[in-house]
Amino acid sequence: MSEMITADLVDLDLSADTKEAAARALAERMVARGRVTDLEGFLTDVAAREAQMPTGLDGGIGIPHCRSRHVTEPTLAFGRSTAGIDFGAADGPADLIFLIAAPAGADDAHLTILSSLARQLMNTEFTDALRSVGDAPSAAALIRGEDTGSEDSRPENRGEDTRSETSPSAGSESSEDSVAVPAAASAGTATGSPAPEPERPFRIVAVTSCPTGIAHTYMAAESLENAGRDSGVEITVETQGSAGFIRLDPAVIAAADGVIFAHDVPVREKDRFAGKPTVDTGVKAAINRPADLITEVRGKAERGEVTAAASAGTPVERGGEPGEGYGTRLRKWLMSGVSYMVPFVAAGGLLIALGFAIGGYEINEAPSVTDHFVWTQAASWGALLFQIGGVAFGFLVPVLAGYIAYGMADRPGLVPGFVGGAISLTINAGFLGGLAAGLIAGGVVIAIQKVRIPAALRGIMPVVVIPLISAAVVGFLMFVVIGKPIAEAQKGMTDWLNGLSGANAVLLGALLGLMMCFDLGGPVNKVAYTFATAGIAVASPSDSAMKIMAAVMAAGMVPPLAMALATTVRGKLFNKTERENGKAAWVLGASFISEGAIPFAAADPLRVIPASMVGGAVTGALSMAFGATLRAPHGGIFVVPLIGNPFLYLVAIAAGVCVTAATVIVLKGLRKAAPAGPGTDESTSAPSPENKQPVAA
Repeated sequence: MSEMITADLVDLDLSADTKEAAARALAERMVARGRVTDLEGFLTDVAAREAQMPTGLDGGIGIPHCRSRHVTEPTLAFGRSTAGIDFGAADGPADLIFLIAAPAGADDAHLTILSSLARQLMNTEFTDALRSVGDAPSAAALIRGEDTGSEDSRPENRGEDTRSETSPSAGSESSEDSVAVPAAASAGTATGSPAPEPERPFRIVAVTSCPTGIAHTYMAAESLENAGRDSGVEITVETQGSAGFIRLDPAVIAAADGVIFAHDVPVREKDRFAGKPTVDTGVKAAINRPADLITEVRGKAERGEVTAAASAGTPVERGGEPGEGYGTRLRKWLMSGVSYMVPFVAAGGLLIALGFAIGGYEINEAPSVTDHFVWTQAASWGALLFQIGGVAFGFLVPVLAGYIAYGMADRPGLVPGFVGGAISLTINAGFLGGLAAGLIAGGVVIAIQKVRIPAALRGIMPVVVIPLISAAVVGFLMFVVIGKPIAEAQKGMTDWLNGLSGANAVLLGALLGLMMCFDLGGPVNKVAYTFATAGIAVASPSDSAMKIMAAVMAAGMVPPLAMALATTVRGKLFNKTERENGKAAWVLGASFISEGAIPFAAADPLRVIPASMVGGAVTGALSMAFGATLRAPHGGIFVVPLIGNPFLYLVAIAAGVCVTAATVIVLKGLRKAAPAGPGTDESTSAPSPENKQPVAA
């Protein structure tokens, strides 16, 4: 790590009081060294990674990190805070902060070095030394490994000594001895020959992975290995990081007594571990409570609880931590389907909209381009785009159903889910039918997986038996039992939407605006967006459906644009970081990326979110009242030529933006301390929830 960190990338007196300020202070050092080319772009990438999952760890450690195209070479900056900075760890603020910057195309060697650092953070001697080191050059040398004793540097070996079954170490022998009963050992000595291994240790295989694949992946592996040594358990970990992964030996998997999946992205080749007691959780659980996970998997093994296939799903789709309620898991299953469906919506919808823009609104009656296509005619190109978009739209309901089932039951759920979704289209059950088909398919697969199967048949279960039985059951239910009632409900909802007018339409627009601005890209936002896109996911959407789509997109643009306007009009009410974020929010808002307001909402939710909802409701209501229509499901300001009544549509957006900006300015102005003196604007206007500064009464 000789080039990755130097003394000028170390700040032993980090004065930042928020995680954003800490990242900025350390990133500025990277910019000064030429390691980061665009400070704001890099910090946006860091914030996006932080939004996926807090990077604070128990033990006073914060590891903000990301892969970014603005990074020229893998770089590490280190800061030490006296007061501590909140990075979201359960045990409180972090005093050791490591900012890890990896290029978008970082090579395996550098990522291996970064993973080695991540493992060192699990070594208390290493962190204690960092807390006591007196100068920046010594701290940099310590992080590079120049001052750490090799005998204590397990992280430098990356845990290989603990994984090997062919070369047991002294540590592993002592752990086995600690498990054996002393009387058994003395009995073996009395016979004059060493007793056979009294009882082989419990064996676990584990997989760790995180969204970035740089830090948490390897810290979780190190934490599990350390806990395994402490409890006399043999544990072998496969780290699925950014540098790829080396598959565990199939023999090691076969010999394992249990499996731990600690991950926040899907485990690759998960079927290798089928048929064993399995604990499936998030990666931070392995870092913070590895002993509990080991105890849990041992308990499952004692009770004979095994998985016939990867039925537990992944935390990304089915919801991470054990003990979550059914409602939470249901929401994540549905969001799994929606997240896979949205790209088809965006691609198909924009293609259809462009087809109309080029070929006119009669383009939906054009003959197939396979029969008639003239290279020099705009109408032919419009028909081509329209028909490609129509094909893309044809996948929406099957993809929605398939990936809801996938979120519930992993890969075995895909076949019945897609089949059920296709049947939903066939019987005109539409979007509601897709939701039902996905949930039914996932439930059927889970039920099949709970049946005890002879070991000889387990190999063909995921490939033959489960797809055959589940597709037949789902098909029967959709065609014969529930398909027709759902189709009638779908038709009723469509007719209701088509009949909306006047006050009812305005109220619906206001409601959708409130939902779009409530959680800024979260589940409630996605419900409103999915409702709108489902209405236009046909070749010839109704006028009401296009009005709903217009209202939803307009409201979703309001929060980031309003925050950008507020930081421009009254910059003194915002700190430096927020003013910088406000510049980017102009572009994000114009592009219909509601998440552009998240930094403001996270720092001051009690003011920003209500203000955003008020403005969103105004915009949604006005858009519906003005009769604006939209055929494209995305694009923001860039698809205005495809909008019906574009001028009034922009007026609706401007009104909502002004309402939200004015509300935020008023609320933040009321918050300011009464005795604010000269030069206090910056400090008193900083966001109190993040900075944790009391507000003067």
